[in-house]
Amino acid sequence: MTIDMTGIVLKMYSHASREEGMCAMEAAAYVAGEEHSDRPRCVCPIISTFIRNWNDGIADDETRTSILSPLLPKVINTRSTAEVERARSYMALDWLVRESASAWLDTAGLSEHAAALRALSAIVDAETARACADTCRVAMSAAREFCNGDDCDDYSAFYSSASNAAGGAAFECARLAGYCHIENVVARTIGRIYATNSRKADTTVKCLQTSAHHLVERMAAITAT
Repeated sequence: MTIDMTGIVLKMYSHASREEGMCAMEAAAYVAGEEHSDRPRCVCPIISTFIRNWNDGIADDETRTSILSPLLPKVINTRSTAEVERARSYMALDWLVRESASAWLDTAGLSEHAAALRALSAIVDAETARACADTCRVAMSAAREFCNGDDCDDYSAFYSSASNAAGGAAFECARLAGYCHIENVVARTIGRIYATNSRKADTTVKCLQTSAHHLVERMAAITAT
């Protein structure tokens, strides 16, 4: 599908009208000829959730537009069956565990635990999600120790520092997959990483942005059987 995005700058959050601005999903509704909404009917709700949260996690308009605009032609007309939606939810969860969390653990120097997450079998359903729980708990314990035993439940560092790498977006999809514990693995490490080596953390963000871009493409490519 060919879409001309010339002149469209993607903004943070939703808007009351197009004159006020458009986030990525509002732009998708616009180019698809739908009424103004950040929940376009033509886009799979799972993909829409992922991109909507990722959109709001990117701090500047230029980065947001350059990353998300190329994805819009790929996600329009992706609404499908409940079975496809579940598959896409588990794809997002799998990415969160085996790519996002492992990347942040590597950045924190917890390479053994990062490798353990990457070595897990792909998460494709509830059974495979449960199968990774013990490995995730061990990684969470290591992350807590990395943070000097801090066991606070404030996840603000996770969202403010990593959402532009799509971590928050994947977490929201993980909720839809019925699995929402893995955020602890990441939340307890990112704030400390940024405090000690922001340049290294920024490199991780850029790598994960590319990885998340490919994830959306893979989710969009799934069709009903």
